[in-house]
Amino acid sequence: MAKESMKAREVKRAKLVAKYADKRAALKAAGNYSDLQKLPKNSSPVRMRNRCKLTGRPRGYMRTFGISRVTFREMALFGKIPGVTKSSW
Repeated sequence: MAKESMKAREVKRAKLVAKYADKRAALKAAGNYSDLQKLPKNSSPVRMRNRCKLTGRPRGYMRTFGISRVTFREMALFGKIPGVTKSSW
């Protein structure tokens, strides 16, 4: 389980990315990289970290499902993911 402070930091970064998305795109299109550098560092979408929606785990993230590999295995074992059957892992 991820710390609450780490989850809160990711939420804050997501808000900054959304806030500066249009401005960032306009500056990139104009080629104005000096003003682009003056924007907050956390407003860059590259600094976002994908996390499991259920546990908050940052590693082993599966984009298709939005969860970590550990959570995926647990859910597949209990039959909560349709179309996935347990085989020899």
